[in-house]
Amino acid sequence: MPRTLRLGFIGSGGMTVTHTTAMAGFKNIQFAAFCDVKKAKAAVFAEKYAAEAFTDPGKMLAQAELDAVWINLPPFAHGEAEMACLEHQVPFLIEKPINKDLRQAAKIAAAVEKAGLLTCVGYLNRYQPSVEAARKLLLQDPGIYANGGWLGAPPRSGDPEGIWGWWIQKDKSGGQFVEQVTHTIDLARYLLGDAESVTAYAARGFVKGIKNYTNDDALAASVKFKSGAVANFFASCSAGAGGGVYLHVYALNTGIRLIGWSHDAEIWQAGKKRPKRVASKPNAFALEDAAFLKAVRTGDPAGIKTTYADGLKTLELTLAATQSAEKNGKTMALKY
Repeated sequence: MPRTLRLGFIGSGGMTVTHTTAMAGFKNIQFAAFCDVKKAKAAVFAEKYAAEAFTDPGKMLAQAELDAVWINLPPFAHGEAEMACLEHQVPFLIEKPINKDLRQAAKIAAAVEKAGLLTCVGYLNRYQPSVEAARKLLLQDPGIYANGGWLGAPPRSGDPEGIWGWWIQKDKSGGQFVEQVTHTIDLARYLLGDAESVTAYAARGFVKGIKNYTNDDALAASVKFKSGAVANFFASCSAGAGGGVYLHVYALNTGIRLIGWSHDAEIWQAGKKRPKRVASKPNAFALEDAAFLKAVRTGDPAGIKTTYADGLKTLELTLAATQSAEKNGKTMALKY
């Protein structure tokens, strides 16, 4: 029988609820330690799972004898947790976006590469069979144009200790394009390859009356990929009705529509009157977590679809888009 893996979690909020729930039926794992700057939050999980509660990631890594860690922190809170995992050589799965500071993320990426540490970034949609079906076709019939993004309603104020306390503040979340549309950008990179440059504009001043709100109301970005493909992406937290999530990709003989948060696929091909539909799995978090755990157990990273180094490229593109918008549409070249 495989040995039981001891798992730790840094950040004791909603994403830790999501991941522990997704893994509830997994065998041979133990939720062994939880960490949060507010010990009471970690203690709730520790009591539920007969685990230990910590406030310091370094102490948790030093004392809990963990096999793997989930880093579920908001964009502004990164750095200490990743370095603790590196110091103790513990593989980690980090939720997106991996940071809001590109320089810090690049230093962590270099340290991860030097250490040869196993990592995974929480771009769960890469594990969907609908996305894999799209990718397989586009490897044969390369994408030429894509468009997509997130259309959401104006955010709520209140709950200063929860998501609406930091998400609405651009200096903490990075903005909607960095924090949410990162999923769409990452899928576009997965299907079209790495990007070369981005040009963007933002709309501001329409959403009013929300305390501490500093996000862009909407952002439109045009991206050029190294393959020669081009794309338009959008973010909006000002769409009071008719919003949604999607990514469309078009090639010479193929049209792919990935629809909604679940990313069900509608695949059109030249010469066929009806599209092929490929359904997504209901719990992509479980798919992602299972792939990471398999890699931890075997030491083989082949099943991990986004490493930290790959997540850095997605972060760079989303940050460059917001920087372009801040500079009134100045085209930003990408390094990674």
